[in-house]
Amino acid sequence: MQTVLILGATSTVAMELATIYARKGIHLQLASRQIRRLSSFKSDLEIRFNAKVDLVEFDVENTESHSDFYLSLEPRPSLVVCLFGHLGKQDEAVVDWKIASRILNVNFVGAVSIMNIISRDFKAKRKGVLVGVSSVAGERGRQSNFIYGSAKAGFTTYLSGLRNEMVTNNVHVVTINPGFIRSKMIAGIDTPAILTASPHKVALAIVKSVEKRKDVVYVLWIWKWIMFVIKLIPEFLFKRLNL
Repeated sequence: MQTVLILGATSTVAMELATIYARKGIHLQLASRQIRRLSSFKSDLEIRFNAKVDLVEFDVENTESHSDFYLSLEPRPSLVVCLFGHLGKQDEAVVDWKIASRILNVNFVGAVSIMNIISRDFKAKRKGVLVGVSSVAGERGRQSNFIYGSAKAGFTTYLSGLRNEMVTNNVHVVTINPGFIRSKMIAGIDTPAILTASPHKVALAIVKSVEKRKDVVYVLWIWKWIMFVIKLIPEFLFKRLNL
């Protein structure tokens, strides 16, 4: 039986993804700092799909615990999806380092820490799939969220380099760029419907990207072209845009 580890399992996308995989009869390891919130969800998956579901405590910011966390998993997963993230508030982050560092630690430092550990294991076994959910915000810095964007830019570059290293070791690395997701992360922010994906659509994109061994996936096709255009804008013009 295949085992899938979902990191950041309390998010709406994670729960949609877990439901899809439970329906397929896949063993799930749901990891989060708040696993108590998942107890009823776990029971629901087990009853509805006769699924095997384990809840595992995981703190992305406590990097010293990551090695012990991974070694405690039984069995070790063959597919890992990194879904945690923290948007934060740009205006607060630029004046309060504690807020800024949390954005950087959750979205980049913690993600690299746990993926380094897992990727070494996959490399030694010469098999496995790693999925990292990044963001289009990491493709060019904007005044409205460049702290978050810089963390996601680092994560995107990390995933690209990891994919380049792992290809000869039969380990596949996928980068997912969702754009806006209809979730609590953007609650209160008015986003255009055409640019906003449902959690279910993001989950389906992850499943399909793994099955088709995609490298970089934009959940909504329009984001690929938006970012293509944005990256073409000369810096002397781009810096004057209110984005």
